[in-house]
Formats: sequence, structure tokens, C-alpha cells
Amino acid sequence: MSAPGTEHDELRERVRGLIRAMPVAQREFAAGIDLDATKLSKALTGTRRFSPHELVRIAEYSGVTVNWLLHGSDDAATVTAVPPPAARSAGHPEEPEPRRRILETAWQLIADRGYHKVRIADIARACGTSPAAIHYHFPTKADVLTEALRRNVKLAFDRQVAELHAVGSAHERLLKLVELQLPVGPVLRAEWSVWLQVWNESALDPKMRELYWDAYNRWYRTIAMTIGSGQEQGTFAPGDPDQLTAQLTALIDGLGIQVLTGKPGSSVATMRRHLRDFIDRAIVHGFAHGAHPSTEEDREA
Repeated sequence: MSAPGTEHDELRERVRGLIRAMPVAQREFAAGIDLDATKLSKALTGTRRFSPHELVRIAEYSGVTVNWLLHGSDDAATVTAVPPPAARSAGHPEEPEPRRRILETAWQLIADRGYHKVRIADIARACGTSPAAIHYHFPTKADVLTEALRRNVKLAFDRQVAELHAVGSAHERLLKLVELQLPVGPVLRAEWSVWLQVWNESALDPKMRELYWDAYNRWYRTIAMTIGSGQEQGTFAPGDPDQLTAQLTALIDGLGIQVLTGKPGSSVATMRRHLRDFIDRAIVHGFAHGAHPSTEEDREA
């Protein structure tokens, strides 16, 4: 493993390489990732560090993964499961700008209006191009939804690697994973919206199911890896990580749907509270496996 200073040097050099490979100047690159040009320059010279959010934006804008930025490989071992090939976004540094822009626009339209209400003509109009240009990159609207799902997977993977790669405690990582999954803010609510539509389409269209399960399995394995790591560290009670993962992911899905559909009494705050309560009772203290301490003293015994 590289020393921390070396890792940051390598990260800066990879970002410099991306800037050199892009058909824009450094100032335009900074604008493309919504970062002040001075802050970008300071990060590249080592007088400041890239934040997790900035790493995600760089990866999204450049068509690479945060895992590649940090480790030089999309498949590098990290604290979150790597997406299987079928679920990965097709992005790479040489990906044409029009395709990336079309996909970002289509993804947002699907999230805002719904898959069945978005036409190829709508995507073309929002991009300022023609339907033929959209079809060049995405032959059918189903292809657009497929790539929207892959984009969701990539965004989630990028965020998790950026936020978690330096967190050693499995308990802190699990709480952070939950926080990263809450439907708060425009990006995460849009991701949840796309997921809901993919769930519906995969229930009706068997062709969507393999891709959906490849994508969902990455999230599932990340939770299971984190629970198993916490048990090895002694911070989580013994138990079956797969059973606990099935329960926790089902709870996240159900509570998220309640928030997005506006169920009375549901909110991001109550979702967070329910999930933290489950983690505390079932995973940290092992209530799900027959331990039912009635007092704080019993929990600590």
C-alpha cells in the first residue's frame, strides 16, 4: 500500500492527466466540475485536498471512477463492493462529451417526469440537439433507461469510495452508508426516483432483471462486507451478515419508498432514526439473534 503522501501525489497526477486529455482548458475543466479555478489549482499543487464531493464531480465529468482516481484501477479493492461489469457505466476518459451530456440530461428528465412520460424528442430538446443525435448514442428509449441505471450505480459507487475509503471503523462506515442512501437533496432524490422506475420496469420486463440484480447486488454486498468487517473488529455482535443485510436493505428500501411517495408521518429524519435504531439493536447489540437485554447494564455485560 502506498504511503498517504504518495497516494495524494498519485491522485493529483491522475487529475492532471485527465485535464490534459480533455478538449478544454483547466479553467473550463474547473467550471465543468463546479469548482473555483483557484481551488482546483491549489488542489493540483498540493496546498489543499480534493473533497469527496469534488472527487465525485471530477469522476463524473471525466468519465472515470473515484476508485480509479484514488487507486489507479476501477477494480481496486476498497471498502465498498466493486460493481460487476454488466452493471457498470460505460464511461471512460475518451467518452465523447455529447454522449455524457445526453445521458446526464436523460437521467434527470426520467427522474423528474417519469420514464414513460419522457420522449426521445424531449431529451433532444433539452440537450439542444436532434432526435437522430440521441438515437446515434442510444438506439431505443429502453437503452436510455438501462444507461440511467448504470449511471445510478456509478454515482453510488463513486460517492461511497470517496466518502469511505479513509474510514477505518466499520460502525462509522455503516452509519455513513445509511446517510449516503437517504433521499435528501436533489441528486439523491433523483437517484431514488430512477431506482423506483427501474424496479417497476424490471418487475414487468424480464430483460431488465439481470442488470437490476447486478446493480442491486453491489449495494447488498457492500452492506454485508461492512457488517462482516464490524464483527471481525468486535464492534458488532456475532450473527449472520447475510441475514442482517437482507433485513437492513429491505428496511432502507421500504422507508425510502415511504419518503418519496409522501406517506403521512414519513420523513428523512424519521427514516434516519428507524435505520439507526435497527443498526443499534440488531447489528451492534445482536437483538436479531436472540439477545434481548432489558437494561443498559445488560447490553454492556
